[in-house]
Amino acid sequence: MPSALPDGDPAPADGLLPESALATLPSRPFGIYLHVPFCSVRCGYCDFNTYTLTELGNDGASVATFAGAAVRELDLAASVLGDRAPEVQTVFVGGGTPTMLAAADLASMLHGIRDRFGLAGDAEVTTEANPDSVTPEGLRVLADAGFTRVSLGMQSAVPHVLRTLERTHDPANVARAVDAARSAGLQVSLDLIYGTPGESLDDWRTSLRTATDLAPDHVSAYALVVEDGTKLAAQVRRGQVPAPEDDDEAAKYEIADEHLTAAGFGWYEVSNWATREDARCRHNDGYWADGNWWGIGPGAHSHVGGVRWWNVKHPNAYAARVASPGTSPAHGRETLTDEQRYDERVLLGVRLVEGLPIDDLQPEGRTAVAGLIADELVDAAAALRRQRVVLTRQGRLLADTVVRRLLGLR
Repeated sequence: MPSALPDGDPAPADGLLPESALATLPSRPFGIYLHVPFCSVRCGYCDFNTYTLTELGNDGASVATFAGAAVRELDLAASVLGDRAPEVQTVFVGGGTPTMLAAADLASMLHGIRDRFGLAGDAEVTTEANPDSVTPEGLRVLADAGFTRVSLGMQSAVPHVLRTLERTHDPANVARAVDAARSAGLQVSLDLIYGTPGESLDDWRTSLRTATDLAPDHVSAYALVVEDGTKLAAQVRRGQVPAPEDDDEAAKYEIADEHLTAAGFGWYEVSNWATREDARCRHNDGYWADGNWWGIGPGAHSHVGGVRWWNVKHPNAYAARVASPGTSPAHGRETLTDEQRYDERVLLGVRLVEGLPIDDLQPEGRTAVAGLIADELVDAAAALRRQRVVLTRQGRLLADTVVRRLLGLR
């Protein structure tokens, strides 16, 4: 089952935000996230807020009606944020499988954003996609509407690994989807997963080689995490498949970094590599840099000026909320304390290639930097030259340890 919503305070029914949060809008980049919760099947490892169509019934949420529901939440967002909302710099459509919707529906949601907020001239607009769920015609519709990127869920090039993950796409369709996206003028990102039970080091090398041979603009590589409540977690618990091993995943991370670097990709965030600066995912950069964004859709999370909120999770409940004008679909929210914002600044800042300014750290964190340098978890020359905490590959492998020390934890 999808993961549970976090604890928090009740969200106001009208979705209004405090003046202190709204005051940050003109000074920070603003993004929109759209969560499309539909999948043809649910993969055994996935704990995202996704649903197959047979699970939803006929109580208000469907592929055919989703775009209209999302546009109604955009109306609420425009009302709450008012005239101070800047043009939208980035849009990211995630899921689920967004391309289960008709391309015209994805385009209509983007038009809804443009009509209510405006899109910056250089806006980055991304949709995730399953390689089996895109067509050349649909991708051209998206490009004509203003989409600029497609992020394809490749995960692996090895059939037995895909079977273990319960991914249903044909590996050959990845190349077809990449070609179609390029023909439509879209940038391409490929998502990979490493650490699947039964995946050998050679299997992982095959996936990396296959991915880079397709010459994408961007690659994301994520370690498999066994999430509570998933089918994979139950299989591990029953001993049907082995749990991922930390040492194996660490070795695969190093292989990924070596291979992608040699292929011309530059690391810019712990799990992300791009062929050039303008191929970085700017939408995700906004998350990591304490930006403002509004999340549209069931279970979507938003953040404006230190206030974070999250929508009701089930698509039917979401559809019922947004059907009433002026009613927020938010389930709960929290106002971050100064301590929480500092912790998140450290947690996210050290994940980036730019690093974290040492002067931004509290005294105990600045003291910890010396220890990290001594342990060779941080590039000492870069830290001293730039006065920033910059993780080496070893530091990235031990990112949790690094962060705990910078926060003064043990």
